[in-house]
Parts: sequence; C-alpha cells; structure tokens
Amino acid sequence: MPSPTNERQALERERAELPGQISAHQAELAATPATNKARLERLAWQIREREKWLADVRKRLAALQGRPGLRTS
Repeated sequence: MPSPTNERQALERERAELPGQISAHQAELAATPATNKARLERLAWQIREREKWLADVRKRLAALQGRPGLRTS
C-alpha cells in the first residue's frame, strides 16, 4: 500500500488497523499461561496503549473534520 498523502489518510489507516491489533493482543493474552506473568503484563500494557492511541486517533480525526476546507469523506 502506498504511503498516505496527508495526515487524515494516515489517521484513517491507523483507525482501521488498531482494532485488529488490539484483538490480536487480546487473543494472545487469553492464550498465555497464568504462570507467565511478565508476558501477561506486557500484553495488557500493549492493549492499553493501543486503546489510548485509538482514542487519540479518533479525537484527532474529529478535529480534522471540523476544519473548514477539508473533505470528510
């Protein structure tokens, strides 16, 4: 896939990719034995960080859509 040409396209691509990354980490977390505490903590941290980033991406996209002169579709 070619690189996005602007910030909005980059954010839209991230918004589309992040839920899949979160789901993959959740599945990996569920499959990790409870005895592997370090891995469990790392996966939980990665999930939280991606959820925070997804919220930020959505907020930034909403702000971009409010700017005059930008197409939102």
